[in-house]
Amino acid sequence: MPVTDDADKQLLQNLNNELGKYKTLIIAYSGGVDSAFLCATAVKLNEINVTGVLLDTPLMKRSEKDAALRIADEIGLDLKVVRFNPTYIEGINTNTRERCYICKKAMIDKIKEYIAENAIEEAAIADGLNLSDKNEFRPGIQASNESNVVHPLVDANFTKDDIRRVAGALGYSFAEKPSSPCLATRIPYNTLITFKNLKMIEEAEDFLNGIGLEDCRVRLHKNIARIEAEPGDFPTLVDKREEIVSRLKDMGFVYICLDLQGYRTGSMGEELNKS
Repeated sequence: MPVTDDADKQLLQNLNNELGKYKTLIIAYSGGVDSAFLCATAVKLNEINVTGVLLDTPLMKRSEKDAALRIADEIGLDLKVVRFNPTYIEGINTNTRERCYICKKAMIDKIKEYIAENAIEEAAIADGLNLSDKNEFRPGIQASNESNVVHPLVDANFTKDDIRRVAGALGYSFAEKPSSPCLATRIPYNTLITFKNLKMIEEAEDFLNGIGLEDCRVRLHKNIARIEAEPGDFPTLVDKREEIVSRLKDMGFVYICLDLQGYRTGSMGEELNKS
């Protein structure tokens, strides 16, 4: 499907121009709409070599990994899956406020290690950062900049809305895919990250997704599950209250609560912002 809007055509041309600056591009790929769109656009440029690197970590939901593999196949991406466990790294496992910075640094180092092990020459590392991301608290941006990661979507002036709109016009299945940041974002800062609490959160969110709540989060506060959902989904949560309580208690939660503020990004930083 072609893009017909003149402004969107210009955005795509901007992106093609940015991508054309590189002979070999290694893209940090998660299967999210941003990195998927960047990869899909880069793959269409025959003059550059493009590889997506998916870091398979315990912080990534298994359903998200499966979706990432499907999308890579859809767009014809040469994808390399590299296993990586950052949860043993100090500052990540204790979930300090610097977690994202430390984790991003470690992930980039892992991609650099992949490049070195495979003797890939003249390779630039790119990510899916866009202009909208720069308006949020994202310590990982500093880590990327310090590691000389390039941001073609930023340089081409793409916002998140632009990416979704253009991806939709091009017929990509992931255009309206909900965001799914790493599982550590469901755990309060300065709370130990364990395989057990990661698994509890993942199972609870997968269950809620399965009953029709596509965009929701289960935030873990000790033995409390604080469910964030879109207000329009509150009736579903109330109607299925008994089933939800039963299933989440089976998973290990003791108390199950609905956050009346609804789903929002970055809610784990609200307490820190008040201090």
